[in-house]
This record gives sequence, structure tokens and C-alpha cells, in this order.
Amino acid sequence: MTTPTLLDAERTDLLEMLAKHRYFLRHTTRDLTDEQAGMRTTASELCLGGLIKHVSAVEANWAKFIVDGPEEGPDFESMSEEEIAAWGDVFRMLPGETLAGVLAEYEQVAARTDELVRTLPDLNVTQPLPKAPWFEPGGRWSARRVFMHIMTETAQHSGHADIIRESLDGAKSMG
Repeated sequence: MTTPTLLDAERTDLLEMLAKHRYFLRHTTRDLTDEQAGMRTTASELCLGGLIKHVSAVEANWAKFIVDGPEEGPDFESMSEEEIAAWGDVFRMLPGETLAGVLAEYEQVAARTDELVRTLPDLNVTQPLPKAPWFEPGGRWSARRVFMHIMTETAQHSGHADIIRESLDGAKSMG
């Protein structure tokens, strides 16, 4: 196999896995009203619409990281109560937001990420990680690792969404 063929195969694998996990996350919202998508059904603060918003924002931020490098993240220790509340808005559906709107935004983010997977000249390109307690000091991530992280984040939250949906009305994404 030639190197371009290996790279094409890797891109195809990344795109297929991203699509699979995005599907399961979106699938948990099938046939729901906006009100249902915004309901908390567990002890968690999370709702289905909020999970989609969160995963969409995380994916967009990581795709931006691949291209532009790290940006300064929020300093949670010095945030005001208003800033903390605003930060939490990404985890819930706000008045005026609709499930259709949240899903449309997620679709646009996914399309941009997929285009990056298809066109990035080198999946080995790295960026320094931002300073945060959850990253190793001086660490760097390749574009490949970032795409795998997006898949992991999406898969993890698909599981959360499945629990929330089952608590809402008994519907399951699988099984």
C-alpha cells in the first residue's frame, strides 16, 4: 500500500467512526418535543438538548485547536457567579432554543470537522495543549489524537444521552 492509500484509509475510518457516534447521539432525540429535549430526567444537570449543545461546542473548539492552536480557557477559580452560570448554559436548552436548531448547529459543526478530516494535509501535525489541570504540562496533541478525542467525547455523551432518554420515556437507542 502506498502512503496516500494508507492516509485515505485512515481518513475514511475516522469519518466513519465520527458518523457512527454522532448518529447514536442524535438518535436519542428522535421524536422529542423541544420541552422534552430540555428536561432533566436524572440527578444530573444534563438534558438531551444540552448534551447535543455541549458536544457540538466541544467538537467545534477542538477542530479550531487543530488549525489555530490553543486558546486561553476559562479560569474557573476566578469566575464570577454570572460567568459560571453562562458557562453552564452550554449544558442546557435555553428559552427560545429548539431541538431542531441545536441539531442543525451540530450538523454544521460536524460538516466542518469532516471537511478538516478530509483536507488536513497531515494528521501528525501537533499543537501545544492549553494550560489546564487536566492536561499534562508541556503536552502536545496531534490532529489524529484530537479527532479520536472528539469520537471518545461523542461516544461517552451518547451513553449519557441514552440514560437520560430512557429515564424520560423508556426509549432506548440500542437494545
